[in-house]
Amino acid sequence: MRILIVEDDAALARGIVSLLHAAGHAVDHVDCGEEALSVLATEPFSLVILDVGLPDIDGFEVLARLRARGDQAQVMMLTARDGLDDRVRGLDLGADDYLRKPFEVEELEARVRALSRRRGGDAAPEMRIGAMTIHRSTGRVEVAGRAVDLRRREWAVLEALATRAGQIVPRETLQAEVFGFDEPVGSNALEVNVTRLRGKLGADGPVIRTVRGVGYMLDRS
Repeated sequence: MRILIVEDDAALARGIVSLLHAAGHAVDHVDCGEEALSVLATEPFSLVILDVGLPDIDGFEVLARLRARGDQAQVMMLTARDGLDDRVRGLDLGADDYLRKPFEVEELEARVRALSRRRGGDAAPEMRIGAMTIHRSTGRVEVAGRAVDLRRREWAVLEALATRAGQIVPRETLQAEVFGFDEPVGSNALEVNVTRLRGKLGADGPVIRTVRGVGYMLDRS
């Protein structure tokens, strides 16, 4: 899943980026509201982790503008404020979740996983496609009982395809979800990761089909 962190506390932002990178997500960071709106106008993100107390416009204004222009990215708001009115305001403006600072990293990870499942239309902690089981809460993958060791980008490719199993995922969509805009990306980087993933899933795993000129599709069987 591709995630944008909007947080002006540099140390906190670095920690969140590192944590979510390690969990297999493509993560980008900006430190003010106007830059967030600019980036979100041109780049696709599945989740925005949005601080309320930004130095230019606050997170509520960012959220209001996003929803006003029809942006459906999921939004988790972060705040040091403890007032019920603030939480209600954020949810009424269209936030999907609300997390109060300071927070434990395990809770942040769990909330991101829950939002990822909601985005895929399936709230279950496990996904089963043919002989493959994806344990979404731990990031483990098994094929016919065999553990599959995936690198971060391979996991991101698999998650993007598995949440849309049976559907064609355009190459541009897949690449946007796997790579952040600050990551160096070779012209064939996506193909390399798809090839590695196919090899690791093996003959018992679901087939990743190439739809020439369009993208990829993970078979349901």
